[in-house]
Amino acid sequence: MSIQICAAFDSGNIRVVGIEGDRVDLEIVTDHQSDFYQWFHFRAAGAKGRTVTFRILNAGGSAYAFGWPGYRTRVSTDRRAWRMTDTSYADGVLTFTHSFDSDIAWFAYFAPYSMERHHDLVSRIALQPGVTHRELGRTLDDQPLDCLTIGDGPKHVWLYARQHPGESMAEWWMEGALEKLTDAGDATASALREKATLHIVPNMNPDGSRRGHLRTNAAGVNLNREWHAPTPERSPEVLAIRNAMDKAGCVFAMDVHGDEAIPANFLAGFEGIPSWTDELGGKFYEYGRRLAANTPLFQLEQGYDKAAPGKANLSMSTNQVAERFGAVAMTLEMPFKDHDPSPDAEFGWSPDRCKQLAHACLDTLAGMIDEI
Repeated sequence: MSIQICAAFDSGNIRVVGIEGDRVDLEIVTDHQSDFYQWFHFRAAGAKGRTVTFRILNAGGSAYAFGWPGYRTRVSTDRRAWRMTDTSYADGVLTFTHSFDSDIAWFAYFAPYSMERHHDLVSRIALQPGVTHRELGRTLDDQPLDCLTIGDGPKHVWLYARQHPGESMAEWWMEGALEKLTDAGDATASALREKATLHIVPNMNPDGSRRGHLRTNAAGVNLNREWHAPTPERSPEVLAIRNAMDKAGCVFAMDVHGDEAIPANFLAGFEGIPSWTDELGGKFYEYGRRLAANTPLFQLEQGYDKAAPGKANLSMSTNQVAERFGAVAMTLEMPFKDHDPSPDAEFGWSPDRCKQLAHACLDTLAGMIDEI
């Protein structure tokens, strides 16, 4: 029986180049109207009892090819548990193997978070006491941009994820955050809800998520370069959330992402904005220090370079929100690889640990909210 490859499903992405015996040659498809690609997600059938080698031939031309060394592909047979499998990268080709003891196996760049799961999450959380749901707007593919509001305190907090749809760990983080915030037995969450109103957008890019994109929306636009001047034609997602922020206000914001290369969780701040003050920046740095003290799943040693004074890119959300509102704004980055300071040899950085980190982030916020 020949091996069958399929990616014709929610967040699927792969193209078959050729199949020869137990070797399958593949290519990742670029985001629509864009040159970005790196996210892949497909299933393989018809290989039970065989060890199959998969080769992604165009990995060397991907958006962040420097992130492939040290990376390990995720594989699942039940679409619930996603384990790492043997993976190597050489001469621009990503190679991984799997010994099939089942009829079907699924492969992905990271554990996927489907739009169906997104709707299940939104519906489940919207039924919880004290939660209000609203559509901030519609995407270019006419999908709803969901926002869940929790708490009734005077300080407005914004949490949003998946501007880059292939960074699926961001919505696993959101699931953890929403579960904690609606846990009636969680005293810390209860205290935070009394002091803050939290506006939560679990997925800012439904179109790219469903289409299997790495980084862009249905128009091939990188949403995290649109915050200075979003438009209905190019970036209605950013326009909708920024307008909602303008109406409500914002004192704290976290934009949740994934990073292809760095094997650790870290924060990026708003250094270089025109209105930077050491007082405001100090609150961002203090948040990071407290988060690192709260959990072994976060560290301060690895991260991005800081922008020079006056050189911040205001088209990016963290910089724009900090400048626009005087908010303590930040970008949380999680790895596609493992979290090397606290590794897991079987699962790497995983959905469960994304959710654990979300809990720690909210605990840290609760401990600082009076100071923000």
